[in-house]
Amino acid sequence: MEKFQIEICTNSVESCLAAQEGGANRVELCAGIPEGGTTPSYGEIAIAREVLTHTRLHVIIRPRGGDFLYSDIEIRTMLKDIEIARRLGADGVVFGCLTADGEVDLTSMQILMEASKGLSVTFHRAFDVCRNPQKALEEIIELGCNRILTSGQQPTAEQGIGLLKELQGLAAGRITLLAGCGVNENNIAWIAAGTGINEFHFSARESIQSEMKFRNEVVSMGGTVHINEYERNVTSVRRVKETVEALYKGM
Repeated sequence: MEKFQIEICTNSVESCLAAQEGGANRVELCAGIPEGGTTPSYGEIAIAREVLTHTRLHVIIRPRGGDFLYSDIEIRTMLKDIEIARRLGADGVVFGCLTADGEVDLTSMQILMEASKGLSVTFHRAFDVCRNPQKALEEIIELGCNRILTSGQQPTAEQGIGLLKELQGLAAGRITLLAGCGVNENNIAWIAAGTGINEFHFSARESIQSEMKFRNEVVSMGGTVHINEYERNVTSVRRVKETVEALYKGM
């Protein structure tokens, strides 16, 4: 059995293929990466499932960016997305709900957990903006989630090493902590050594320039939010391999 489990945050089927080639154990497939990840399309999930022959596929279930306080209609949308992910052969789903007071929304979570029976469930980085991470840890364990994706309530997992180590001790093997955000080839071994965590989540992306010869760079598809539409970020086989190698060499 491998000592570490590697999950790549992928933004496309192309990134899924790179993650698999690079040696990832699973991928978390997302759309809307600049918003922190939103539910990918039916087609993206379906084709990802086709091409991932030996890498597990987890799908984020998040109907929008922003906070994690969801309305009844948004919960209905999430339930339908879980149903679709299951039908398309996903191995797991990724979601998290909070109350207006920053507590884990146990009512909404129980509804989503019931719909997710038989799938692996990750409580995502909603955990990093909850009020009391120690209390939330116990509640998420009680809900039956398989893992928590967290940066230790800091901008990056490297900065969150202190809380990650504490939570790993409190978890005591009852749930898996998945360290993510800002994890890369330069710090992964340090985070592993400092926390005792053995599952890591990172994107390993590189910028790729568009092959468009004609460009109208005056027009932005995002309206007032200007994004360079002539480059895109895609997971790199090289960076996945180098990060995994750095982890094992550093331990």
